[in-house]
Amino acid sequence: MNAVIETITNREALEGKPFFLMSGPCVLESEDMGFEIARKISDITRKLNIPYIFKASYKKANRSKLESFTGIGDTIALNILERIGKELNIPIVTDIHTNEEAYMAARHVDVLQIPAFLCRQTDLLVAAGKTGKIINIKKGQFLSPAAMEFAIEKIKSTGNNKVIVTERGTTFGYGDLVVDLRGIPIMQGLGVPVVLDVTHSLQQPNQATGVTGGLPHLIDTMARAGIAAGADGLFIEAHPDPKNAKSDGANMLHLDKLEALLEKLIRIREAVFSA
Repeated sequence: MNAVIETITNREALEGKPFFLMSGPCVLESEDMGFEIARKISDITRKLNIPYIFKASYKKANRSKLESFTGIGDTIALNILERIGKELNIPIVTDIHTNEEAYMAARHVDVLQIPAFLCRQTDLLVAAGKTGKIINIKKGQFLSPAAMEFAIEKIKSTGNNKVIVTERGTTFGYGDLVVDLRGIPIMQGLGVPVVLDVTHSLQQPNQATGVTGGLPHLIDTMARAGIAAGADGLFIEAHPDPKNAKSDGANMLHLDKLEALLEKLIRIREAVFSA
């Protein structure tokens, strides 16, 4: 686990190496489901020699509809995430939304993730930085890649230099997102590893139903484009039954399709660095 953590925060160490993967369900739905997904992806990534971080939100605080599923309970979910990390010997990343959540989640996980809509919240970024954990900042759908310099500075002002930035698309009208792949090298120029969030980039937010839509049939295309553009890591939410997932099922990858996709991406990565 420590080797993975050290590698993913070192931009120079990532050059020419396999991309790393953040993957798991949108939100932790149960302990059994969490272990099932984490174990399967861990087995796949170990076989393919891809550094892996298990992703699951312990809480979803940014749902459109009041009755949307938000989690199984903060303490319960965080304790489960900690057990997954320890028993499977893999790092864990989860979202935080407030200063208090930063300190609470930091006791259980290895990487704290700042949601895109919150990437300008100074107090939150500073609180996250002070935990000493790796901080993954998702670029706001409303920001240019270059503007992420200031979010990075807020984390580093605390003495914490362990920062990752994630591209997850830019708002295009009311119900769509587009990814400008120029943003990957631009943000790498800020001295941090850059991840492409494949599945959230394919969301179709703000639907009239109040439930986010998505374009999961384009996951393969988006992932290939990100690796070809030189992304250091990929963020891919995966689920054994996306149609019945309790959050973001419309844009998640079916878990059974992950291994074949990763094998393809490894070949692209090798081609990029041998060119």
